[in-house]
Amino acid sequence: MRRTVFNEDHEAFRETLRAFIEAEVVPVYDEWFAAGQAPREFYYKLGELGIFGINVPEEFGGAGMDSHKFEAVLYEETARAGVQFGGSGVHVLLALPYINMLATDEQKKRYLPKFVTGEEMWAIAMTEPGTGSDLAGMKSTAKLSEDGTHYVLNGAKTFITGGVHADKVIVCARTAAPTAEDRRHGISLFAVDTKSEGYSVGRKLDKLGLRTSDTAELAFVDVKVPVEDLLGEENKGFSYLGHNLASERWGIAFGAYAQAKAAVRFAKQYVQERTVFGKPVAHFQNTKFELAACQAEVDAAEAVVDRATEALDAGELTPAEAASAKLFCTEVAHRVIDRCLQLHGGYGYMNEYPIARLYADNRVNRIYGGTSEIMKSIIAKNMGL
Repeated sequence: MRRTVFNEDHEAFRETLRAFIEAEVVPVYDEWFAAGQAPREFYYKLGELGIFGINVPEEFGGAGMDSHKFEAVLYEETARAGVQFGGSGVHVLLALPYINMLATDEQKKRYLPKFVTGEEMWAIAMTEPGTGSDLAGMKSTAKLSEDGTHYVLNGAKTFITGGVHADKVIVCARTAAPTAEDRRHGISLFAVDTKSEGYSVGRKLDKLGLRTSDTAELAFVDVKVPVEDLLGEENKGFSYLGHNLASERWGIAFGAYAQAKAAVRFAKQYVQERTVFGKPVAHFQNTKFELAACQAEVDAAEAVVDRATEALDAGELTPAEAASAKLFCTEVAHRVIDRCLQLHGGYGYMNEYPIARLYADNRVNRIYGGTSEIMKSIIAKNMGL
């Protein structure tokens, strides 16, 4: 079946991006992997390429696009090359939607020009130690000062991707206590400058996968946040978080599909080149059957994410549909990547082969953005169960 989700503009972008990856990322990716993060300077190159400005309005230096399809191409091309762009994904996929949705014109004038160039990298801090997916259980607080000029932020966050290099972080904190009727009440969002006194970056976390993205613990001790950096209205943060979860989960679903597709590519190439018992591994029936089964699953995942992409761009992707896409595609990727690694034999366990890195990178897809169990709960509730 002919794929219809992308047009000529997306394919032109794909060609440019593929050439950029081959020239700027592939030759140095092993160094990034060993260092545990991409260099900060790399993000300026992404800014120059226009990656950060695709969905930023033109008046603030962006391209003014209102589509996630260019992000989809980015997922496919980085997975195809077996690389990642460090922690920059949260800059665009997670942080930007909140700025576009909640920031005032005055805030956008301050935030977005430097966002586009990579001069200021953004992250978002939701998860706290001990709370996991229970965002309503967060304990970080932001209390308005007596003179009403600033909030005083205290608390801690963990698992913050992009947290080491971030210049600005959207921090979720309590501006009011939860009520007996609504545990979600009282959460607000703030754009916090990481150079603020009392703001500190703790450990850069040592992860199983996604080795080139910087993930950190953050701490806030009496950090002064100007009232001008409140995003949206006070105490409505939880509803804002829920509003953007569909696009976040779409991104995870599409990324998982792209990884599964890349895994089949890596495995096909390997079995055609690797010889055992005097024959290429690809000549054995088991190899053909395994790859055929994997390809069928990738085809199904592609149909799911393409449909979800069209719905997202049309503003019609529901939370339950996003949860379903994430659940299905991450489970498919889990099965496909595991089987493709098996076809590599012992070499599949070596980090010098992209399938090994892909295996580790993929595992978190069933955890972050809401675990698979949370996705099932959302889907079941939508079914009336």
